[in-house]
Amino acid sequence: MDSALKQVLIADDEPLARERLRRLVEALPGYGVCAEAGCGDDTLALAARLEPDILLLDIQMPGMDGMTAANRLTTLTNPPAVIFCTAYDQYALQAFEVNAIAYLLKPVRREALAEALVRAEKLNRLQIQQLAGAPVAESGQLAVTSHRGTELIDVAELRYCQADQKYVTLHHGHGETLCGYTLKELEQSYPEHLLRIHRNTLVGRRFIQGLHRQSNGQAVLTLKDSDTTLAVSRRHAADVRHWLQAHQRSH
Repeated sequence: MDSALKQVLIADDEPLARERLRRLVEALPGYGVCAEAGCGDDTLALAARLEPDILLLDIQMPGMDGMTAANRLTTLTNPPAVIFCTAYDQYALQAFEVNAIAYLLKPVRREALAEALVRAEKLNRLQIQQLAGAPVAESGQLAVTSHRGTELIDVAELRYCQADQKYVTLHHGHGETLCGYTLKELEQSYPEHLLRIHRNTLVGRRFIQGLHRQSNGQAVLTLKDSDTTLAVSRRHAADVRHWLQAHQRSH
């Protein structure tokens, strides 16, 4: 086993499916297949013994299914990055819950697999272990798992973060991303980037344009290069004003 290669474990109960995935992986530079498993129990045992970098995992397998196996893998000291390869599309939201890197439908296309493997490689083990907890503050990037897989978002590109019931929507330079982090976790992890303006809203400091009061007395924040206005609560209006004054003095 070449230690220079990223090691991939393939788990699928169909031998032909495993063989096809092996061919796809070994045709890509930088990756090698370290082992194959045909059921969930063997997958867990091999993952614990071999510590592969990446796991290509089917969902419907005899005994323990792939979703249960993925959930149990999170207890390992060095869990692999999980990429689901399945014929069924109805498990995509569950894949979000077990922090899968990607969700690929069979027959898996070479281009989609290559893209998923690169995405998995960008996430170091520390980030993978912390996906279900607090953000990784030191990296300057936020690892967010959604039904699309795992995205790395530059914290400096966060325009604002808004809470709506149990999820937070991140508004950034490339659009919007739903995440499972709380506003409190984001605020505590990135205080130099994010400013609290409302109990439901954090805003990227570098995107703040100005503070205005509407005719109804509501304070609103305007953002640079955007028509977006965000409500500022009375509780946080003074903090926003102080930050703006200090920022203007320093410039």
